[in-house]
Amino acid sequence: MSAAPAPSSASDKIPVTVLTGYLGAGKTTLLNRILSENHGKKYAVIVNEFGEIGIDNDLVIGADEEVFEMNNGCVCCTVRGDLVRIMEGLMKRRGKFDAIILETTGLADPAPVAQTFFVDEDVQTKARLDAVVTVADAKWLSERLKDAPEAKNQIAFADVIVLNKTDLVSASELAEVEARIRAINPYAKLHRTERCQVALADVLERNAFDLDRILDIEPDFLEAGDDHDHDHDHDHGHHHHDHGHGLKHYHDEDMQSLSLRTDQPVDADKFMTWLQDLVARDGARILRSKGILAFKDDDERYVFQGVHMMLEGDHQRKWNDGEARESRVVFIGRDLPEQAIRDGFAKCVAA
Repeated sequence: MSAAPAPSSASDKIPVTVLTGYLGAGKTTLLNRILSENHGKKYAVIVNEFGEIGIDNDLVIGADEEVFEMNNGCVCCTVRGDLVRIMEGLMKRRGKFDAIILETTGLADPAPVAQTFFVDEDVQTKARLDAVVTVADAKWLSERLKDAPEAKNQIAFADVIVLNKTDLVSASELAEVEARIRAINPYAKLHRTERCQVALADVLERNAFDLDRILDIEPDFLEAGDDHDHDHDHDHGHHHHDHGHGLKHYHDEDMQSLSLRTDQPVDADKFMTWLQDLVARDGARILRSKGILAFKDDDERYVFQGVHMMLEGDHQRKWNDGEARESRVVFIGRDLPEQAIRDGFAKCVAA
């Protein structure tokens, strides 16, 4: 028996998935599945330009000027105007939605779109950023990472990565592209797919960035020196994704991820002040931040997430009996002042 959520808690808000990915990676395939499959959910899909995305016209029932209803009851609309206005319009529609999916153009940095959910008060009271999902092309991603900073940002921002077109690459190429991804973002949940065949539940409604799951991966391979055996890494294609085998081969030049944890209770005031100061000063370099905090004299878990300088946080639920009360925080960014962040976090431990 779970306790009833507090009024207007995160669970009452409509989850929003930001869907990003480079041109041709397979976003359209995934969107068309969401808009046509019989999944019994009502999704509202917001696309940047109706023409660009190529949604199958057979799926569309009578279109009014901006919002199109699909055969399976989902809704599709185009961002011709302001995203906030579209969100507000969607919120007013009858029959409300289970979730909203927001597609960004293939060349875009997902940050400004994600930030909408932190900035506008009306949107923030009704919707919450659920996850950033990036569709990546297994064959071309390594090239894109060389020449397109947006491609790297899309990987760094992701909570879920759909590594598509895996049938077009060899096992060693696949291992290499996965290692590149992990060097940039060790925390995202990675799905290998052909033609975006991934269970929709694996990409939609992940719930607060899958924070528990993400932070359960303690990326020792990022902290540890060279005590890993490098030689056997590429042999077994089916190693468990989350243990980071073979990743010491790649250190991304300008992207880093940083994981902090403590089993000591944290002083809420000190932590909030420190985090706000940190993002005010270094927010441009911090692409994503997220964490679960065990505050002193607080029997509820506090969960926060951030995009650059924008932060949002909320008490999530009570700590369960027998659950390890530890605080875990993750930062992904460029040229992060690692030692300063570690020292600052250490000072937030309650006296």
